[in-house]
Amino acid sequence: MAASRSQSLAPVIAIDGPSASGKGTVAQGVAAALGFHYLDSGALYRLVALAAMRAGTPLDAERAVAALAESLPASFRNGETLLGGVVVTDDLRTEACSAAASKVAAFPAVRTALLARQRAFRQPPGLVADGRDMGSVVFPDAGLKVFLTAGAEVRAERRYKQLIDKGIPANIDALLLDLRERDARDASRPVAPLVRCPDARLLDTTGITVAEAVATVVAWYREAA
Repeated sequence: MAASRSQSLAPVIAIDGPSASGKGTVAQGVAAALGFHYLDSGALYRLVALAAMRAGTPLDAERAVAALAESLPASFRNGETLLGGVVVTDDLRTEACSAAASKVAAFPAVRTALLARQRAFRQPPGLVADGRDMGSVVFPDAGLKVFLTAGAEVRAERRYKQLIDKGIPANIDALLLDLRERDARDASRPVAPLVRCPDARLLDTTGITVAEAVATVVAWYREAA
């Protein structure tokens, strides 16, 4: 799908980083502050993983999973994520779905199938996109690229709190091990690995609040505009 002229002119802030670094929360805050659209690219991969699991499609069957990605009946409405018209927001946040998403995201065919869908979110007045390859692959011409990170232990604690707050049982040691394995898998995959772009600004959220992180990115954007 070729981008329209209005899409190509719409500014983009690309925020990449490892799992549980807080990039989704920060990206949503930045989008709200600037009145921009928001893209949670990870949700698309989680939707593909969820669709595969529900269809009984093996997660290592690249062609079959990519076929699901191409025809994915996904939509976003009023802060909710829908699959085939059914709200699946909470289902996407389970550890099983997150782990499965990391696996299917490593397939080149799946990433290709979702590329045009992600770029279609680029609409005026602007877009804040978060993921792992927003600045390197999906929006390489983004006006501001941010690599947002935090220590593995801090990220595990954040994920643990999120799950417990939702009433989902969790083990902090298992979460830490999973995050480290996911980091290694995301960084070493042959297609669109998780890397900090040379022109991306580094933001470590280990010792700062969400509000401080949002304010920092907004300030960076206004400086660059």
